[in-house]
Amino acid sequence: MTNTDLLKQLKEAKSLFDQTDDREIRELASEEIVRLKRELDESEEENQRNAILEIRAGSGGDEAELFAAELLRMYSQYAEKSGWKIEVVEESRSSLGGVKSIVALVRGQNAYSKLRFEGGVHRVQRVPKTEKSGRIHTSAASVAVLPEAREVDVHLNQADLRIDVYHSSGAGGQSVNTTDSAVRITHIPTGIVIACQDERSQLKNKEKALAVLRSKLWEAKRAEQEQVTGDSRRAMIKTGDRSDKIRTYNFPQSRVTDHRINKSWHNIDQIMDGAIERMVESLQEANLQLE
Repeated sequence: MTNTDLLKQLKEAKSLFDQTDDREIRELASEEIVRLKRELDESEEENQRNAILEIRAGSGGDEAELFAAELLRMYSQYAEKSGWKIEVVEESRSSLGGVKSIVALVRGQNAYSKLRFEGGVHRVQRVPKTEKSGRIHTSAASVAVLPEAREVDVHLNQADLRIDVYHSSGAGGQSVNTTDSAVRITHIPTGIVIACQDERSQLKNKEKALAVLRSKLWEAKRAEQEQVTGDSRRAMIKTGDRSDKIRTYNFPQSRVTDHRINKSWHNIDQIMDGAIERMVESLQEANLQLE
């Protein structure tokens, strides 16, 4: 349920409370007012949270992996301009310097609020550097963005966790650490596996892995609740489904198009350097109109 829906219902509940003398109705309205205020507070608090950012190369082989690396750089540059900090949790790089997959924590004010509409399939159209005939190729990478969950949001039963420690490894598998600092956490009931080896401290790696695990479990729980209650709004701008193509980066025409709002920008070089604020604002404005 959106903030606009909650505010509308809160206004109606307050009006009902003020206009009736019936004791039972006033008690019901009072309970509804308390509930709606709590949900509003939770919604506002969620938007101010840190974000979990996940990027995975899709179809397109090496070119998709190189594009995924460019998306990571784009978000990293945007994070730096926003005063945020990106902490890598888990990554898999290709031999050409591309990104097969990466999971990162984005720490900073309103990180989730700004990035939450980036979830979906990002498609790139261009001539790869390895293409000798000059043909334009189409490749893709998927992005997922989740709000960082906290311990109060998700209770983790230690009996449900299998925690393995091992030596961190770099490109090619060589050991980069003489201690067992890398951590792999398996949530046995769901089979979700989170690994982290970015820090030299085993404790810090464990904390990062747990943060991502909580967020994934929290998101799964909320999605299940929305499906049961029917509260999920599949408005185009709201979707974070990876199967949805949300944006195309057309390099020959220096154009980036967001298909959800049918809007294009013609400064692709600046966008890939992290200048995505105009896109972020347009998506937020479109979302408010939908609400």
